Amino acid sequence: MAAESNRRIVDLSHEIVDGMTTHPGIPAPSISTFLTHEASTARYAPGTTFEIGRIDLVANTGTYIDTPAHRFPDGQDLAGLELERVVDVDGVLVDCRGATERAIGPDAFAGVDVRGRAVLVATGWDEHWGTPAYLSDNPFLTGAAAEWLVSSGAALIGIDSLNVDSLTDPTRPAHTAILRAGIPLVEHLTGLGELPPAGWRFFAVPPRIVGMATFPVRAFAIVG
Repeated sequence: MAAESNRRIVDLSHEIVDGMTTHPGIPAPSISTFLTHEASTARYAPGTTFEIGRIDLVANTGTYIDTPAHRFPDGQDLAGLELERVVDVDGVLVDCRGATERAIGPDAFAGVDVRGRAVLVATGWDEHWGTPAYLSDNPFLTGAAAEWLVSSGAALIGIDSLNVDSLTDPTRPAHTAILRAGIPLVEHLTGLGELPPAGWRFFAVPPRIVGMATFPVRAFAIVG
């Protein structure tokens, strides 16, 4: 009972809202109602109603996961993503919120045991969510940092920034290194400041969609 009382769940996902902007150049989601409670009265018994919603969105909306197919045409898609990669994964937080440079290099991970763990990088950029400031000049991982995480055995990588790469580098070295290694990548996280450095488990599960490379997730951590 004591262990249960010390456990808390930390939501690490942004809300998805009609008309919101996640990334420059990506269309906003459109959220509507396909069947209203009022319209459903003709289909069911008196006093019984249902609502069915409808949403039109680009897969890279809100807090979302990238699979290898996002970067590589023959890469694994959402349907091929093993649940073990995104469910109940031991987590470690790397706090870069006090960094003076946008580029996060391998030194940020010095002394951190990342093998087999979900490595979440806190930059504090999520404080700009929903404003024009969020959409440019974001903190990012250098190619060398991404390669270090891959070679050190990270199981999953996440960041609370606009992109794991700099938007000024069209080669996208961090995406390339991480997804080439088959490591799931979660972008646009939020609330990482509520996590301790370790002692928590990470979850970020997308739908099992064949042929889809990215999709929103409800990312969260269980602490304690």
